[in-house]
Amino acid sequence: MPSPRLSRTSEQSIADMRSFLSQAQRYTILPTPLPEHEYSPLDDLYFPESNMQDQVSIIDACLHNGYDVPRAKEIFERIRREKRMASQMTTKLYDAMLTAYIDMAVKDPSHSDSWVEDALTLYEALETGQDKLQPSANTYANMLLLWLRVENKETGPISGMTMLPKPVTLLRRIVDREIPVTLVVSDKAFTTSEDAAETIKILSRAAVDANLPNLSKVIMELGTVEALGTQLEEEMEGVPEVIPVTRPKQVAVKLTADGSVADVEVSSPPSDAQSEVPFNLATLRKHLADVILARRVLSGDNLARQKLLEASVYDVAVERLKHQAQTLEGLGLGSKGLEHADLKAWMWNWHQKLQARLKAEISLLVEQEEKIDKSRERLAPFLSLVKPENLSLITVLELMHLHGSGGISEGMKTARALLAVGRAVEIEHKAQMCKKNNISIPTQGNRNDLSFFSNMGYRDLHARRVAARKYMEDSEDWTTEWSQTVRVRVGSFLVDALMDVATVTRTAVNRQTGERVSEEQPAFYHSYEYVRGHKLGIIKLNPVVSDRMAKESVREALHPRHLPMLVQPKRWVSYNDGGYLYNKSTVMRYKDSQEQLSYLKEASHLGSLELLYAGLDVLGSTPWKINREIFDVVLQVWNSGKRLGKIPPLVPEESEPEKPEHYDMDPRARAVYVARHKAYLAARANNHSDRCSTNYKIEIARTFLHDTFYLPHNVDFRGRAYPIPPHLNHVGDDLSRGLLKFGEAKPLTERGLRWLKIHLANLYGYDKGTFDERANFVHEHLDDIYDSAEKPLEGRGWWQKADDPWQCLATCMELRAALESDDPTTFMSSLPVHQDGTCNGLQHYAALGGDDRGAQQVNLGVTDKPSDVYTHVAEMVEKQLDEDILKGEKYAAILKGKISRKVVKQTVMTTVYGVTFIGAREQIEKRLEERGDVPAEEAWRAAAYLAKRVLLCIGDLFSGAKGIQLWLNTSARLITKSIPPDRVSAATDGPAKEKAKSLRKEQMTSVIWTTPLGLPIVQPYRATKRKQIMTALQTVYISDPNSPASVNSVKQASAFPPNFIHSLDATHMMMTALECRSRNITFASVHDSYWTHACSVDEMSTVIRDTFIALHSSDILGKLDEEIRTRYKDFKVPLASLSKEYQEKIDHLTQSYIPGQRQIRVSIEGTDEPEVDGENAEEANTEEGARSAKIATRFKFVNLVDILPPLPQKGEFDVSTIKKSLYFFS
Repeated sequence: MPSPRLSRTSEQSIADMRSFLSQAQRYTILPTPLPEHEYSPLDDLYFPESNMQDQVSIIDACLHNGYDVPRAKEIFERIRREKRMASQMTTKLYDAMLTAYIDMAVKDPSHSDSWVEDALTLYEALETGQDKLQPSANTYANMLLLWLRVENKETGPISGMTMLPKPVTLLRRIVDREIPVTLVVSDKAFTTSEDAAETIKILSRAAVDANLPNLSKVIMELGTVEALGTQLEEEMEGVPEVIPVTRPKQVAVKLTADGSVADVEVSSPPSDAQSEVPFNLATLRKHLADVILARRVLSGDNLARQKLLEASVYDVAVERLKHQAQTLEGLGLGSKGLEHADLKAWMWNWHQKLQARLKAEISLLVEQEEKIDKSRERLAPFLSLVKPENLSLITVLELMHLHGSGGISEGMKTARALLAVGRAVEIEHKAQMCKKNNISIPTQGNRNDLSFFSNMGYRDLHARRVAARKYMEDSEDWTTEWSQTVRVRVGSFLVDALMDVATVTRTAVNRQTGERVSEEQPAFYHSYEYVRGHKLGIIKLNPVVSDRMAKESVREALHPRHLPMLVQPKRWVSYNDGGYLYNKSTVMRYKDSQEQLSYLKEASHLGSLELLYAGLDVLGSTPWKINREIFDVVLQVWNSGKRLGKIPPLVPEESEPEKPEHYDMDPRARAVYVARHKAYLAARANNHSDRCSTNYKIEIARTFLHDTFYLPHNVDFRGRAYPIPPHLNHVGDDLSRGLLKFGEAKPLTERGLRWLKIHLANLYGYDKGTFDERANFVHEHLDDIYDSAEKPLEGRGWWQKADDPWQCLATCMELRAALESDDPTTFMSSLPVHQDGTCNGLQHYAALGGDDRGAQQVNLGVTDKPSDVYTHVAEMVEKQLDEDILKGEKYAAILKGKISRKVVKQTVMTTVYGVTFIGAREQIEKRLEERGDVPAEEAWRAAAYLAKRVLLCIGDLFSGAKGIQLWLNTSARLITKSIPPDRVSAATDGPAKEKAKSLRKEQMTSVIWTTPLGLPIVQPYRATKRKQIMTALQTVYISDPNSPASVNSVKQASAFPPNFIHSLDATHMMMTALECRSRNITFASVHDSYWTHACSVDEMSTVIRDTFIALHSSDILGKLDEEIRTRYKDFKVPLASLSKEYQEKIDHLTQSYIPGQRQIRVSIEGTDEPEVDGENAEEANTEEGARSAKIATRFKFVNLVDILPPLPQKGEFDVSTIKKSLYFFS
């Protein structure tokens, strides 16, 4: 039951939340993408073309380690001249080019003057603002470094240039631009401490010569930098302190957020007043990072294991595989051991062969590409970004990881495999860039007492994030995104090489001779399969490899981006910076949609995503541990090979169907056999896939058995949060959840003990009684609970009959341990206890529409017993069946007495998310097949009949939800038919026959809205557009996210209602997470299932209700309507795009031709087609006139906002009633 009282702080926090939600919302509004072959500077800024993105990625590859700087310069200058790719032409790119020119001046002495001149030209372009960019601290650091190289013969080989800006000029410009000198001299451009120390001396002299007005401040900053650089580290883990020969001065420094010095205190022991140590650049950088981020960084010691996990994954994998191979050699098996080798031995063998192959092939490719025309696409620069040994392991690990994905048994789709390998290489390259400069990692830090939702709290979040983001961006080297084409080409090169060299030895017994026969076969092979009528290229694993994947350890096939973290995840400081320390992740899982990415970047830039970032930080900071007791039972079951719970058996239980005797003569018998055999093969494939998936979970659990770990989170495009590690997390199945518990234990308390019992009843499936009845259910089964906890596999197995058996067993063990302790109320419990919404989507619909009847069915109202909407719908359907039986309906008679809660549950649950009749029929057919009491030959037709009845009953019960769904659907249809006002002329140019085609081409408008927490939601549904890429394996067709395509109006409209509701439940969850953090409540969630410690359930229940009420008290639909009218203001809808029925609904805007009427009122915008008015009324009185009028209005437009449907009328339900609802979440 919710806690009746709140502290004053909690009351103020809820008040701040309500105030935040009531404020006028800021929208992120970008231009609508242009059709293909159209160009504008704004479109180029937000939606760059793939070929231009390819060019920038080639610059990135050519600059890396100075691979081909002249080619990078050539492409860079061409893009500058064309003034394209404004989103990529940033100061960071200019600084990267400047760094490359300076490096080339050192490496290429014969052309040093030319390279220095190029550097000067680029610097002046930044300094003068010629390209609308400004220099950064890195720019000035590079110019100072160039001065050292040119003017100081002792520090560098360059000489002969006298046109360089002098240090005094550079210092003046640094000060004028208010760039802290501390950031310049500690910049990544200085790779040696000697260069940095020399630069400090030069700037110190320049400061005196310049006679700056704030000379003392600059001198103090430079002195401080030198003092910090010479300060020794205070600690070294595991190493006893050694008294140094000299002792440094102790310096206490206070810096502002931008890095400038606010105050300095220097103290030193009298006996050591003159002591000094050599200047150390790394020490300086660490101290500056600590101070600038207000020490909101983890110490290097705490990060050591996580950094090792991410930084040396491929080295560790190589060592493990190498160790296995050496073991085989030591046993005298050598290569012969591969006949019976495990996965590690095979993978080591493949890695050795592939590594040698790649070294040779990449070297050959470099030579070949040097001879070809420079304008042609090159692959070698990208393959040279990562060492061949790492490329080899990436390829092997990615293909092993993709095994069984995408609905392909014992293999993977070719296009997906090539993209995955290419993307993995890109991620590894970017991870190397992150590791290169040893950047300190921003973390959660200590927040002040400000509410997340107060104005000051929000500004504080924004200021902290911007400071951390700027520090991270300034510290990292410039990189850019690869296009899909580049990823496929890189992936194709690597996968093709692996398939050529990877082999396994298969051994079998000749049935005729009894001899053992061995044969070397490819480990991977390419083929084609028909999937849903489409021919797809498939990469399959050799059956012996696939079998081993289901049986043996797969640790070597795991990448750290697939694993939990050993430290709290990095704070989200930008749309693409957070979570893992080095492995780049984006805050949103967008797929093939440049528009989604552009909106995300812009919203982040505008500071609209602070609460989203903070919410994900809260979710990621929840500590987890493996439940050792459950793990031991799971491992025992796994090793036995038997089925239990979600653990699939080693040998599939289904037996192969026998071929009928009259197979060739009886068509019906043949059809039945083929269908059954197909189902048998599918069941075997599914069992194998499930076995591999379970293997991953168990191996990860085994690896983290003694660790506390964390799960970094990001969101899908609707804002729903998911853990980034995919294999073992709390959003997974019952087995995954059973293996996990919180990393922190809390005293159970008396109320917590009661909630633990209720939780156990819920997991068993007894979740529709009152709380007292559920607690009594546990009391009645205490003997079964003890038996389950003490003898999980040898006892009566009561827990195995539960809806969620593994979670039930974990709760049995926790409850038994608590009851057996000296005082159950003080027992330290770490088991998560859940509070689940009742059909949460329908709860949101009922609250949105004020639907009192619907609200009662989903427990928004006050009731003594929980309502069960699924049972209610089943009873409504049964009544329908009775009526239909009287009418002689065949399937009503077949289904009589078989409509259980379980049969209709999934359809009721997904109706709110837009399930179609076809989807409902498939769901119900599966449930009927599971029952087994409906003849198989009648199941499909019976399901079709029943689906209609279920959907009809739901519509009657939730009429308010249907009204809102209709409003959302209609609005979406109109939005997707609309055209931006500046594109109307382009849509109507040309002859009449071409105008219809032009109109369709111009319909590029997506449905976009903003969540109450500021996240812009962009629906990505557009016409499918594929790009053909020739590879060595096959011709691959991939979607190009940068290629504009018209919207899919039907999909946009049908998806709007479910996506909108998903965005609301995601918002409610984030608000709850933030409020729980404010109250120091441990929190985790699985969409509409919220988890915490048993002792915190009452307080979390209060938070859940407070946040839901605050959310639905903010006029959500009214704000959505207002946003649509603002976002799409002046957008035009062509009348030709409207259905006949809808055109009749806009009679207030235009009156169609009526014979005999003298004048026709036209209040719509049109083209140069003739209009029907008083002067041609006589013509209008003829049939010919009617046709002319029809043609005249075909290419005319009406304002979108004028024809949007009115909001549905809201009912009488008062959302604040939820405060008193016991079973709203339970």
